[in-house]
Amino acid sequence: MSPTVFREKGYRFFFFSREESRMHVHVVSGDGEAKFWLEPEIQLATTYRYNRQQLKEIESLIEEHYHELISAWQHYFGG
Repeated sequence: MSPTVFREKGYRFFFFSREESRMHVHVVSGDGEAKFWLEPEIQLATTYRYNRQQLKEIESLIEEHYHELISAWQHYFGG
């Protein structure tokens, strides 16, 4: 199961169930995919096929929705 937290500008932001415990979010669109750490700070973990401009846009969306992502993580995974 991979619950979607939100969708914006063609990107889907979601979690994978039963993955590592460090807070992070996965992002996917028709152009590629990426994984960003949410703690201790927002940081790119991995990417596939996104260019720098797309990664900046994604990071900006993560910043805008940071509290929503943290809350959704805590609700979904507990803690």
